[in-house]
Amino acid sequence: MIPVKGYKGERVAVLGLGRSGLATAAALRAGGAEPLLWDDSPEARAKAEAEGFALTDLTRHASLEGVACLVTSPGIPHLYPAAHPVIARALELGVPVDNDIGLFFQSAAGTEWDEMETPPKIVAVTGSNGKSTTTALIHHILREAGKPTQMAGNIGKGVLSIDPPADGEVVVLELSSYQTELARALTPDVAVFTNLSPDHLDRHGGMGGYFAAKARLFTMGGPDRAVIGVDEVEGRYLAGALAQGAQDDRVIRVSSGSRLEGFGWSVFARKGFLAEWRKGRQVAAIDLREVKGLPGAHNHQNACAAYAACRSLGLAPKQIEGALHSFAGLPHRSQLVGERAGVRFVNDSKATNVDSAAKALQAFPRIRWIAGGLGKEGGIASLKPLLGSVVKAYFIGHSARDFALQVGETPHEICETMERAVARAAEEAEAGEVVLLAPAAASFDQYPNFEKRGEDFTARVKALIGS
Repeated sequence: MIPVKGYKGERVAVLGLGRSGLATAAALRAGGAEPLLWDDSPEARAKAEAEGFALTDLTRHASLEGVACLVTSPGIPHLYPAAHPVIARALELGVPVDNDIGLFFQSAAGTEWDEMETPPKIVAVTGSNGKSTTTALIHHILREAGKPTQMAGNIGKGVLSIDPPADGEVVVLELSSYQTELARALTPDVAVFTNLSPDHLDRHGGMGGYFAAKARLFTMGGPDRAVIGVDEVEGRYLAGALAQGAQDDRVIRVSSGSRLEGFGWSVFARKGFLAEWRKGRQVAAIDLREVKGLPGAHNHQNACAAYAACRSLGLAPKQIEGALHSFAGLPHRSQLVGERAGVRFVNDSKATNVDSAAKALQAFPRIRWIAGGLGKEGGIASLKPLLGSVVKAYFIGHSARDFALQVGETPHEICETMERAVARAAEEAEAGEVVLLAPAAASFDQYPNFEKRGEDFTARVKALIGS
């Protein structure tokens, strides 16, 4: 646990009692503060009481008087589309509003770091797509290289639940826009921006607010090194805003598809090969085509970002290359579940929108595509130009019939259930093809979340392979 500093003897309100909220309360108490806990959910309040915390109804008008800070969970709106009433009241009173990420950066470092031979470093990763894979990949590479490391944030543990960083340790954090937008302290040593595509726009008041939330990771304290994906205009803008010029190697530009040879430091992937360039010359290259845990151009971008971050921490190209080959991928994100008779089965249940499904569809040459669920606005019409690699589609869930109307001449079948879709795709697939679950839809019509959907696909594939 990281005891929270700066609030000893003071009352600190905690709104939202999920994983991060309860960890925050424990860390505040460990740092000598008096946490005042509340959640709108009776179930969450009961869980907090079962863990020994007292509750304070923060919705009462006078409950925030004399409070030093309000700490809120990421899922609770604090500005758009409308602030939660407790947060709105805090803003009226001038009570600072923070989150566990801000408390972590405020509290992680201490005087003991000055006595360490190699002070710990913090790597923070944000972006629209690929941030979980990039975070996990950095953590994996460090671990394979024998470096002490912990992973937390939007993946793994809550940031305040990790152990105090040891001598030479690297803490790798995945941070969502909800987390970066509100944190009052953001001072990583290395900050990574993967890419940007429309998401959570209601929470950020539009695309500009969404980008601004991500950019705070780079502008609040200024990392020593910034790794920036420049395949979108926002990334190019951010890199330009941070760098003193093209040769400023404090900014490492990353791309999947574009040659970046004229910069002080860049890492890019083209035609399956990663290349690192510094000061006008190539210094390293890796063949990514045989890295099974990172298929497709989108994963090659993740590999470039992780490679750049690890190089900035002093790892050698050969160390990183070896670790890439042993990376199994994250569950539900281009995860190779198994193979039978030359047919691979890939679980990308995390592809809950058309943007992420598009990346999955471009990762393989011949696909038996399982898609569907609770479709989003516009359905899958925008994917039509990418269906040339789809041998046949198998649609499930609430939007199965709507999706079938949007794929033109692409062969398809309405299966409705995962059980039938997996069975039919496996029955018809030929050697060299991939049975790909990339739903392009939410899961809530048939499953509580995308993880359960991916687990169902995985279990049916493994049962099939085993038989």
